[in-house]
Amino acid sequence: MPSDHAQPTPSTGLVTTQRLDRAREVTAELELDAVVVTPGADLRYLCGYAAHALERLTALVVPARGAPLLVVPRLEAPMVAASPAGGLGLELVAWDETDDPFALVAQQLTRRLGRAPRSLAVGARTWAEHALGLQRAAPGTRLELATPVLDRLRVVKSEAEVAELAVAAAAIDRVHARMGEWLRVGRTEAEVGADIAAGILAEGHVAVDFVIVGSGPNGASPHHELSDRVVQAGDLVVVDIGGELASGYRSDCTRTYAVGGAPDAATAEWYGVLQAAQDDARAAVAPGVTAEQVDAVARDAITAAGWGEQFLHRTGHGIGLDTHEAPYVVAGNSTPLEPGMAFSVEPGIYLAGRHGARIEDIVVCTTDGARTLNGGPRDLVELPG
Repeated sequence: MPSDHAQPTPSTGLVTTQRLDRAREVTAELELDAVVVTPGADLRYLCGYAAHALERLTALVVPARGAPLLVVPRLEAPMVAASPAGGLGLELVAWDETDDPFALVAQQLTRRLGRAPRSLAVGARTWAEHALGLQRAAPGTRLELATPVLDRLRVVKSEAEVAELAVAAAAIDRVHARMGEWLRVGRTEAEVGADIAAGILAEGHVAVDFVIVGSGPNGASPHHELSDRVVQAGDLVVVDIGGELASGYRSDCTRTYAVGGAPDAATAEWYGVLQAAQDDARAAVAPGVTAEQVDAVARDAITAAGWGEQFLHRTGHGIGLDTHEAPYVVAGNSTPLEPGMAFSVEPGIYLAGRHGARIEDIVVCTTDGARTLNGGPRDLVELPG
């Protein structure tokens, strides 16, 4: 797996100064003095720099007034220059080992704002020691999450971003198409998972995000990963897999397999309910439809068939530079869908102690409906033993 510091050249249109301009506009609109973003997907989104999260502070500072700046340890400054961030004209503030980088951030903000900062928003995944360091360096500053700013920017994907997600979806589809090579009776989940991970890389990803192989009763645990359980004839096996492209955009797709024997009539019946619910939920996606309405389409169909208590999780999550991001397709989320929003539709039915099933596709809301990025069969795929 390549280092997190690898700086691939992004696809055209992915990283531009417009993202920083928009971040500054939303920061001012929400009456914040600045947004401070540390390593992770938010940093990569705004400036294209894929940095390690370390005890040394790396932070993109976007003030409501004045130019943004990137604060980095001096030993990492050459890596910034070699990344897409190096072409954005950002002011680079490099700090030495004996400097206080939090004080540097406070000083730079005071210079731009003409006063000490009163409110700072930090990324949701900023380390506590960094968030508290910023607060210590600017006493009296109100600290809050930058999620309202960053979600506004990231939740609607550009055409270039959708194109990357489509490439990722096609790559993970190719992995599922090879499942018959690996998923067989007599092999352990861990053995199957190792082959799948190699396949994720072979089919165009630069990193494996996750591999779930839930066979038999393990399939009833939605976030089961891998174990030494041996796949047996007649097992249902939930395979949920995803990876990362060089651009940072992700794949995520789940299919359920019947290994070494056709499912019995009862299993086929409830799987048919699941498949119809997933089809209907994807068909319900359109501009103006709320995220919770899509969830309700899947949930109501499964509940009406008597399996509601066995549908244990939300219907979906957004995807982009993070595998899980806004919008979340769940009851209580009244966000209206907009063209460019990309998210999973993945209802499941889980019978504790027996088996489970899930069907997951990545869907993009379009101007007149939805585009499903994943292909391949959504039927209960039968594999020989």
